[in-house]
Amino acid sequence: MAEAPIRVLLVDDHQVVRRGLRTFLEIQADIEVVGEAGDGAEGVARAEELRPDVVLMDVKMPGMDGIEALRKLRELANPAKVLIVTSFTEQRTVIPALRAGASGYVYKDVDPDALAGAIRSVHAGHVLLQPEVATALLSQEESNNGTGRGGTLTEREREVLGLIADGRSNREIARALVLSEKTVKTHVSNILMKLDLADRTQAALWAVRHGLTG
Repeated sequence: MAEAPIRVLLVDDHQVVRRGLRTFLEIQADIEVVGEAGDGAEGVARAEELRPDVVLMDVKMPGMDGIEALRKLRELANPAKVLIVTSFTEQRTVIPALRAGASGYVYKDVDPDALAGAIRSVHAGHVLLQPEVATALLSQEESNNGTGRGGTLTEREREVLGLIADGRSNREIARALVLSEKTVKTHVSNILMKLDLADRTQAALWAVRHGLTG
């Protein structure tokens, strides 16, 4: 039986951008555009209504911008993965979005096939970071409360954390360690709690900084 398509919500204040994204994504057999929104507040409301798998979120929008909308979705515990789509390359724009819980970002001039690949990647649980942004995030996280708490992790949790840093999804980690996905999810929750981290992005950065990558 074929897997259900990845359900995507488009949030951008430019209708022409939304139309272009929809036109391309609708030809992907494994991706379904389930709705659109023209600003952050509408995007939050639509995400709560439609419960998409992935939200493509613009950063700069009138009223509630993309970063504030992302924070609101996290407050509501909405499970959608958020992929920031931006024309702004400055780290001061991208880094707050990642710290707010985005799974990654792409630029608006991204190759269409790369965009589809990015959607599939974040849906699978990967974190998309450009090297220069990862470096900037690492320097900002040096004072994070999780620093120095690696000794509280079990050996298995350290293995899971290393695989998170390598960009593996829960399913891939389960296969690599011969565990159930439910067990991996429990390990991930324990890691975030013990290190006082908010999400997988921060966990991956912590692992890189402490040399747990492969």
